[in-house]
Amino acid sequence: MRTNRISDKVHYIGVNGRSANLFESLWPLPQGVSYNSYLVVGSEKTAIIDGVEVSYALQQIDAIKSIIGDRCPDYLIINHMEPDHSGAIRVLREAYPDLTIVGNAQTLAMVKGFYGLDVNTLAVKDGDQLVLGDDLTLKFALTPMVHWPETMVTYLEQEKTLFSGDAFGCFGALNGAVVDSDMDTSPYYPEMIRYYSCIVGKYGQFVQRALKKLEGLEISTICSTHGPVWRDELDKVVDLYDRLSRYEPLDNGVTIVYGSMYGNTERVAEAAADALAQSGVRKIRVHNAAVSDLSYILSDLFTSAGVIIAAPTYSDSLFPPVAHVMEAMSVRGLKNRHVVLIGSHTWSPQSVKKMSACLETCGLELTGDPLSFKQAPTDDVLGAARSLASALAEKLVNRQQ
Repeated sequence: MRTNRISDKVHYIGVNGRSANLFESLWPLPQGVSYNSYLVVGSEKTAIIDGVEVSYALQQIDAIKSIIGDRCPDYLIINHMEPDHSGAIRVLREAYPDLTIVGNAQTLAMVKGFYGLDVNTLAVKDGDQLVLGDDLTLKFALTPMVHWPETMVTYLEQEKTLFSGDAFGCFGALNGAVVDSDMDTSPYYPEMIRYYSCIVGKYGQFVQRALKKLEGLEISTICSTHGPVWRDELDKVVDLYDRLSRYEPLDNGVTIVYGSMYGNTERVAEAAADALAQSGVRKIRVHNAAVSDLSYILSDLFTSAGVIIAAPTYSDSLFPPVAHVMEAMSVRGLKNRHVVLIGSHTWSPQSVKKMSACLETCGLELTGDPLSFKQAPTDDVLGAARSLASALAEKLVNRQQ
């Protein structure tokens, strides 16, 4: 297996999951995903930092052997226990019986719970250090709920390298190069936003705590568990995570999410989109909630400052695909957006009521009163939708100023 040297002391021993279709059995992976693992070689000790998905365990072992031969690595440091990183633990322990598993107390409890291993472990606390020789020292910082309760990061002091776990990660396999300076990174940024909005989006306050905790560290390289190793574009990546975790829109565009059984609600959504364009909004993203994958909808919702949601009543409730989107928004605590609501019905006007109730759980600002119409949209209804969209566009212009 090919390995990449990140420095004289740090080696990439990760793998690409190009055959994976879904992440967490939920989120599409059109470009696959990387499972990043690293080998740190000190003058006296060696440490594997994070693992790989279990089906790639033998490839990881081959990579380790290509660097240190038949020598047994001394430590396996687990920053995050999700099985796409910890799945190979048992295989690694069988290959290297003397390997010491390193993690915090919650990590080690999960190691036992997932894999039945509780011997030759080393518990570390916030601020603890692990010396690999007179040349290398690893320091640990606990970052709970980014995005599991046991998550932590590992800092290689001498090289100013942060092994960040899932933080700063993104979807997309690595195409030959590992470090950002050796590749075109542009495809990874949309996938970072999608990754964040789907996986980490609920935990913005904890990401903010982690960022503040790490402010005092001088960091020149970030080695996450998914996506490129960040060096040249490190500041851009940290800024993006900071903005996303503060629920700050990334642009003044509008995302329209609609559901429509027979085309009536769709007509109103299209009228709103047209009015936005006429008002000068250039970034307009339109999703049919019954067709678009939720991950792309969430990514656009985390990006846009404006949101329009339009849906019919269904079985005296909200059209299920749109209800699913709104539930996902609520779970993630999406806030700091300007929102327009449009609901349709044939005899029971429940859609607007259900959408409004959902918005009460988020910090979202309604633009105008919700628009509710019965059966097919009249010219007056289409005009009202246009007016609401124009008012939303005006708010976005004022926000920009």
